Amino acid sequence: MLAGEASAEAARKSSQDVSVSGEEPEFPVQGDAHAAAFFDLDNTVMQGASLFHFGRGLYKRKFFETRDLAKFAWQQAWFRLAGFEDPEHMQEARDSALSIVQGHRVAELQSIGEEIYDEYMAERIWPGTRALAQAHLDAGQKVWLVTAAPVEIAQVIARRLGLTGALGTVAESVDGVYTGKLVGEPLHGPAKAEAVRALAAAEGLDLSRCAAYSDSHNDIPMLSLVGHPYAINPDSKLRKHARRLEWRLRDYRTGRKAAKVGIPAAAGVGAVAGGTAAAIALHKRRR
Repeated sequence: MLAGEASAEAARKSSQDVSVSGEEPEFPVQGDAHAAAFFDLDNTVMQGASLFHFGRGLYKRKFFETRDLAKFAWQQAWFRLAGFEDPEHMQEARDSALSIVQGHRVAELQSIGEEIYDEYMAERIWPGTRALAQAHLDAGQKVWLVTAAPVEIAQVIARRLGLTGALGTVAESVDGVYTGKLVGEPLHGPAKAEAVRALAAAEGLDLSRCAAYSDSHNDIPMLSLVGHPYAINPDSKLRKHARRLEWRLRDYRTGRKAAKVGIPAAAGVGAVAGGTAAAIALHKRRR
């Protein structure tokens, strides 16, 4: 009994020492077929909003007018300056995107999405988050994007990054043509958690052995599902929540201001100032 108690105490002390030193046990676990990883997209895997970058590409191809691009620019400026998703702005962005693609063929948008990824998105992938995803893949685990962005965009990004697949918001199409409506609701907040739960059941996954990654407090339901939640480039609410629950945290933004409000440092001071001025001007014009 004495030997057993001494052994248990040594093991407990060893565990505490690891925690104090900041070292973590090996993760992800190699060859764990019942584990997988789920990654949010905007500001977690990619700097900024994927829908905005997609909109830039469509504007370049004459899908819509300059005034519509100004609306996209305002929404993106808010996203980058505030560092969190505003439900009203996200809804406006989705409505704008749906009206723009209405009447176009799904195959056409999928093909254009490949081009837009190369033009605007590839250079905005966070290397640190990409490395986390690759670690799961190298361990033999599946990795999915889970995002409110259109599923066609998410699938392109997942394929280009070598991920397993993507869950995203589904736009209705009839005979391969977009109708301008959604199938159900946007994949946002609690809906992400439900999608992950359903996918895990279909894939035979143990969620307690899975990981999830996000920057937004809106994804707390999804992060709370898994045994290994990560806050990546977190907004203030998620950072506070993650610290309280001792979730792992990674911030790939550099500079004090970037860490505070979520502006990619690579954007530079000039770009930030320009974006701020444009946002203020647009806001005054709207008022």
